[in-house]
Amino acid sequence: MDDLNALLTPGMLVTHPERPEWGIGQVQSNSAGKVTVNFRDEGKIVIDSFRIGLMPVFDDRSSFSNG
Repeated sequence: MDDLNALLTPGMLVTHPERPEWGIGQVQSNSAGKVTVNFRDEGKIVIDSFRIGLMPVFDDRSSFSNG
């Protein structure tokens, strides 16, 4: 199986494709197929990168800090 989030680095903004209600999250760590993300509306979640591919957010108008 492939690590669907291998290119994500701490500080990047992402959304969960199956949980849009969680809002935008900021990657905290990415190691051994586990990505820890702090989501604006859900809190800190550990994602299994072999099961879920997070969606990077490149639009700077959606900044995590604009809460």
